[in-house]
Amino acid sequence: MGGGIAAYKSVELCRRLVAAGALVSPVLSAAAERFVTATTFSAVATEAARTTLWDGPEPSPHTTLGQRSDLVVVAPATARVLAAYAMGLADDLLVTTLLATRAPVVLCPAMHTEMWEQPAVRANVSTLRQRGALLVGPVDGPLAGGDTGPGRMAEPADIVAACVARLSGPPEPRPPGATGRTAQGRDLAGLAVLVTAGGTREPLDPVRFLGNRSSGKQGHAVAAEAAARGATVALVSTSGGPWPAGVEVVAVETAAQMQAAVLARSDEADVVVMAAAVADFRPVRAAGAKLRRGDGVPDVVLEATPDILAALVARRRPGQTLVGFAAEWGEPTAGARSKLEAKGVDVVVANDVSAPGVGFDHDTNAVVIVSGAGMELNVGPADKRDVARAVIDAVTAHRSSP
Repeated sequence: MGGGIAAYKSVELCRRLVAAGALVSPVLSAAAERFVTATTFSAVATEAARTTLWDGPEPSPHTTLGQRSDLVVVAPATARVLAAYAMGLADDLLVTTLLATRAPVVLCPAMHTEMWEQPAVRANVSTLRQRGALLVGPVDGPLAGGDTGPGRMAEPADIVAACVARLSGPPEPRPPGATGRTAQGRDLAGLAVLVTAGGTREPLDPVRFLGNRSSGKQGHAVAAEAAARGATVALVSTSGGPWPAGVEVVAVETAAQMQAAVLARSDEADVVVMAAAVADFRPVRAAGAKLRRGDGVPDVVLEATPDILAALVARRRPGQTLVGFAAEWGEPTAGARSKLEAKGVDVVVANDVSAPGVGFDHDTNAVVIVSGAGMELNVGPADKRDVARAVIDAVTAHRSSP
């Protein structure tokens, strides 16, 4: 862990990881010891805490820790730690362990808002994400010194859930003699993934439409994550670019157009992720010309749009995995379970769109992921790409379950 007042929360994180069955080897930077002690972590972890490269019995503690780890969690991840890790600056046991591991890395940033928003910090974060690190948080909330804003370390329960999600997929093949666990790599190679994104638009007249606030960012993030992990990806989207790299994009506007595009491609898909916010209703008839105020208030009669997810379930082939999304208003778990049972899909991802920073048109999200096999994971608040990674991990875990 790096040095920061949020280090006090890492004691609870350590305790929760141990309670979940993990073997935890704490590593404290010199700055972290200004806030918490190695003795505390030695007491709650399964192994004694380490603080230096030099004073232990092992000649190379960083390689030992890095090679045997299944997951490396940095909480709090300070601006200094993020910078050193991004640059490969091996100046203490914490960063050398990060550089010596092939295991997945979970970074939990914690710093003041001004620091979190600095271009240098954002550049380091972008670099680490591109290299496969999962960022959990930061979240909006009280900070040191009485300030409030984005930069607060995520809560321990949410970090544990993200760790479970990160480890839930199958590991990629390892070189002979290698230990620990790598990031997912190209674990979706050979799979065809179909993703929908964005909110549909149902025309009232040639100018106006009925729609919703979905930006499509989460669906695009899922498509990008699947492609990065080796899948052949088709993205059916109502949103504009930029498009994820290496993805076939089919631009649509209405629910009917989305249904046609999805059903034309679904038979070839191993995984279908319905992340789009499809309208439930549309006008029975759209006006042929622009509706004008002087003509009076129009009578708009609505009808139901096609249920694309139901159509997919009806025609699904053996071995195909179907994922639904649910935008809930309030606590999302009950709604996710209800949709899972009602729709007959394999996995449902739900979020509370009434919560700040979650869902429509945000770069962050917080979701609950449930499956028919009993999975229930709370992920975030986190960047939508990190949420997408957890969704794909949940899909791979479901596909590998008996």
